[in-house]
Amino acid sequence: MSRIAKNPIVLPAGVEVTLAANEVSVKGPLGTLKQALSGDVTVQREGAQLQCKAINDSMRANAMSGTVRALIANMVVGVSKGYERKLTLVGVGYRAQAAGDTLNLTLGFSHPVAYKMPAGVTVATPTQTEIVLKGSSKQQVGQVAAEIRAFREPEPYKGKGVRYADEVVILKETKKK
Repeated sequence: MSRIAKNPIVLPAGVEVTLAANEVSVKGPLGTLKQALSGDVTVQREGAQLQCKAINDSMRANAMSGTVRALIANMVVGVSKGYERKLTLVGVGYRAQAAGDTLNLTLGFSHPVAYKMPAGVTVATPTQTEIVLKGSSKQQVGQVAAEIRAFREPEPYKGKGVRYADEVVILKETKKK
């Protein structure tokens, strides 16, 4: 059995889990998330804990048991606490403004960039150079952050661009004559 899958998932108060034949649904104060299961893993409820177990001793079943355990644990944290990702704009004239479910970006292009947020992800801009993304799905929040960062990735000479708040950009030395 996978070392990750050996750890049980502890369910906090206010989180309900529904186990179906090939789907797990987690409901909490911040919403409901669903995850399809592969046929290699079973999820069992033991009191206020969930345990993921491989059906057989194959390498795939072993790997999938750890993967499913991590996905369900992320869903439990997402519906109870939620996930947050912070982005920072570095560069002269780079600005961000949240207007409802649209993020308007000025990134040095000849045109403004308008990014429409998918359902389940909210955006806030505490300052013009900070973007805060919040949602209950870790995968969805991370994907939206990656798509926003892809508009203008940090370049290696001046470090200008959209970067994660905890990202360290290693600057290259300029060419010498």
